Amino acid sequence: MNLARWLHGNARVHAARAAVARGEAVVHDYASLADAVARTAAGLQAAGLQAGDRIGLFMANAPDYLVAMWAAWWAGAVVVPINARLHGREAAWILGHSGARWCVVDAAHRIELEPHAAPDLGLVDDLRAWQLATRMPEPVDRAEDDPAWLFYTSGTTGRPKGVTLTMRNLRWAAMAYVATVQPVQAGDTCLHPAPLSHGSGLYHLAYVMNGGVNVIPRSPTLDEGEVFALAAHWRNASFFAAPTIVNRMAAHAAAHRPPLDGLATLIYGGAPMYAADFDAARAALGPRLVQIYGQGESPMTITVLPKSVIEDTGHPRWRARVDSVGFAQPMVEVTIRGADGRVLMPGEPGEVCVKGEVVMAGYWQQPEATGATLRDGWLWTGDIGRLDDDGFLTLLDRSKDLVISGGNNVYPREVEETLLQHPAVAEVAVIGRPDPAWGESLVAYVVRRGPVEAGELEAHCLERIARYKRPKAWRFVDALPKNNYGKVLKTDLRALEAKNGA
Repeated sequence: MNLARWLHGNARVHAARAAVARGEAVVHDYASLADAVARTAAGLQAAGLQAGDRIGLFMANAPDYLVAMWAAWWAGAVVVPINARLHGREAAWILGHSGARWCVVDAAHRIELEPHAAPDLGLVDDLRAWQLATRMPEPVDRAEDDPAWLFYTSGTTGRPKGVTLTMRNLRWAAMAYVATVQPVQAGDTCLHPAPLSHGSGLYHLAYVMNGGVNVIPRSPTLDEGEVFALAAHWRNASFFAAPTIVNRMAAHAAAHRPPLDGLATLIYGGAPMYAADFDAARAALGPRLVQIYGQGESPMTITVLPKSVIEDTGHPRWRARVDSVGFAQPMVEVTIRGADGRVLMPGEPGEVCVKGEVVMAGYWQQPEATGATLRDGWLWTGDIGRLDDDGFLTLLDRSKDLVISGGNNVYPREVEETLLQHPAVAEVAVIGRPDPAWGESLVAYVVRRGPVEAGELEAHCLERIARYKRPKAWRFVDALPKNNYGKVLKTDLRALEAKNGA
């Protein structure tokens, strides 16, 4: 089934309800959104677009982003959302690899992309010019396993891979949201301070499915005050954010005391939420936090830590539970496996493996990478974790981040958690480096909040964790390298260490 049938149906059932807003202003109700989408789809089809063709989206968050996305689906095409902060050369590579024939851009991204784009790539920078007077009356029929969304990974281990998500994958991802993260009724609100090219865009599906409103802030960058004000205006508002954004929202709430009653849920994921940050966010924002764990290959849909668990403070294992990433979402199975494929017992660390309707079809035009990641129906995530007896998953690290020092496994996240307990440490990232005596040793990159030296931090570690886990080298930096979603780029730190480390 073509997902665009959700919009087609809501144009009749919820015709006058707000569908897309910019700030406090309604841009489209469901009737006008479906009309703009159907006319744009007709224009794309008249220009030669056929079912199954790929069309890129390289633009900042805007109402036209959603019009373009749904128009592509209405016409039977596959959307290729591209991180708006990528260099034009990187975006051009993605477009070339996906075989996209067109790319929807705004003015700034047209300037960024045009010098690097293939000469036959069509650039669409004015959707209204593509909207025909006659509309495509109904969405093009699509099969369950037809591609719908090509998500290109961040490329931290080389060229990005195109995760192929099908109509089936996206429908089940939307169902997962309403089943375990945040129920959605007609009129409920999804805010989009985070990029529509990633998790925020995936979460908007549930709101179109159920007649909610998708609200795009006016500020091009995060404005915490604006987000709180929009939640108060639109009511029953939820949004997705990386932990770094949650920290900023919590700090603003603690300092300025904005009204919170319009904010239903703040969903976080995509990077570690350290214990001290979680405690501060919960204190500032109240019972509104939900954690999810997923990755592009199983989008937003591996585990969930719902409000009911987070607020169950009387549970004897409450701390361990809120330090986990929750339990398996109902449409997937989660196991922990050893390198030999054996399912491990509770408490044993191994690779997180996932199976279910939301798991990707494979990597676009990369059969070897697909075969290495999808084995016997299971997605091997590359993440190291352990399950407890109750099914709660604790992530230890990415498999590539594991450090083996003197034959001992060291999970950098544990060391980072320990260092963040020091009041002078604002941020920290721990990586491994080659060591002639130990095989590998740990290096800590530290952003200081106040005066502190390496000796004090080493003593801090020795009081709290095993000696073999302490960093052997300390690098004090002004900031850690991060991507657009707040995730620390340890690949960049490894490259820096290889170049400059002593």
